[in-house]
Amino acid sequence: MFGGGGSRLTPRGFGVEINQSIFDGYRTSNSVRAAESSVLGSREQLNSTEQSILLDAATAYMDVLRDTAILDLQRNNVEVIDEQLRQTQDRFNVGEVTRTDVAQAEARIAAARSEASLAEATLRNSIAVYRQVVGVEPQQLAPGRPLDRLTPRNVAAALKIALNEHPAIKARQHAVDTAELQVKVAQGALAPQLGVAGSVDQRYDRQSEGDRAFSASVVARLTVPIYEGGEVYAATRQAKETAGQRRLEADSVRDQVRAAVSSSWGRLEAARAQIQAAQAQIDAAETALSGVREEARVGQRTTLDVLNAQQELLNARVNLITAQRDRVVASYSLVNAMGRLNSRALGLAVNHYSPKIHYDQVKDQWIGLTTPDGR
Repeated sequence: MFGGGGSRLTPRGFGVEINQSIFDGYRTSNSVRAAESSVLGSREQLNSTEQSILLDAATAYMDVLRDTAILDLQRNNVEVIDEQLRQTQDRFNVGEVTRTDVAQAEARIAAARSEASLAEATLRNSIAVYRQVVGVEPQQLAPGRPLDRLTPRNVAAALKIALNEHPAIKARQHAVDTAELQVKVAQGALAPQLGVAGSVDQRYDRQSEGDRAFSASVVARLTVPIYEGGEVYAATRQAKETAGQRRLEADSVRDQVRAAVSSSWGRLEAARAQIQAAQAQIDAAETALSGVREEARVGQRTTLDVLNAQQELLNARVNLITAQRDRVVASYSLVNAMGRLNSRALGLAVNHYSPKIHYDQVKDQWIGLTTPDGR
């Protein structure tokens, strides 16, 4: 650019402008509170996920123990019936029993081998599930124990704990808080907006070579919404409907937790009763089998009677193993329904993850692209 007298002008300069909101209808503060409530809700969802994983791990653990014990019983049953078949064949050879007795023993040994094969397949499936949930192969598993130390004395106490502590309920409560704050954020758009804008500007060679011009200003701006085309009103109504939906979801989760506690308590009580009944059944079946074998030796019982007595004893032992597994799993399910199935309550020797540490690392951080873990 050329000025008067043929001089060359080079207009240049710099400036700084700052805008500060003073009042925006509390939209910013309510948005921050909504975000914090959302963070708290996500923490509770993380706790719920931890509970589900621990329950799945406990269930897979007990399934492997149960199926291993049942497979051992079925294999032992094959050996017992195989011995019974040999004895029956020997007695048939000397004319003490008929061909029918031998056929019955052969049929029973075939069924026993089939049951053993089925038990082995079931164990393999349980091992696969265990590997999927736990991440390693099951090796030398110790006997499972129920969580009696975390189980209250009655169902009323369990319900009280669940309704006060369950993370799923807390997560829904935070979701309600977030939705209600979003209503306030939407309503804030109808409030006057007050802000201050300040600017500083320095210019050189604007009209002649060597001149300087400095300017500064501070302006307060008040904006009063008059007509928004119905958008703000529609957004507010939508936010209120969403808040109502979140309240209904919170009520639904409370009902689900209450039902889960009652159901788990019932399964735990039933498993305890089944253990006692199965133990009594085993004692009676052992006595019956011993008596039937003695009677069969003197010809008062048939081979089929012996085989049936052996089968009843096997079924009783399987029932006991299943009931013991069900009791342990039911206790874990009850603690899970109460909201207390976590690594700290179980006393696990692991590094306990604290989401608060991550939150504190990024709270009030204005700049920075790196996450706390270095990514």
